[in-house]
Amino acid sequence: MSFAKIIAIVRSTAVSAIEDLLHEEGAPGMSISHVKGYGDYADFYRNDWMVSHVRIEVFIAESMAEQIAEKIMDVAHTGLEGDGLVAILPVSSVYRIRTKKRCEEDV
Repeated sequence: MSFAKIIAIVRSTAVSAIEDLLHEEGAPGMSISHVKGYGDYADFYRNDWMVSHVRIEVFIAESMAEQIAEKIMDVAHTGLEGDGLVAILPVSSVYRIRTKKRCEEDV
């Protein structure tokens, strides 16, 4: 089975809805972390321009990646600057540390 990694950097207000979505879609797991940075949208009122967002990372079957990414965008979209971004990356291998075995069916 081929895997992909979805990285979504979104507003903190969208996190609960995205968590619910990923549970409903059967995502086998997710990681969530708080991040700071700037891209198209920067906080020009701060000296460092930094904006706080949340990064959600999901390893998922490659066949589901586009569909899940589109649903994340639907949930996180406000139409305002700073909505965030979604990236899909190819993954060559995923291993479980506990068993030291390569994941074939699920992550």
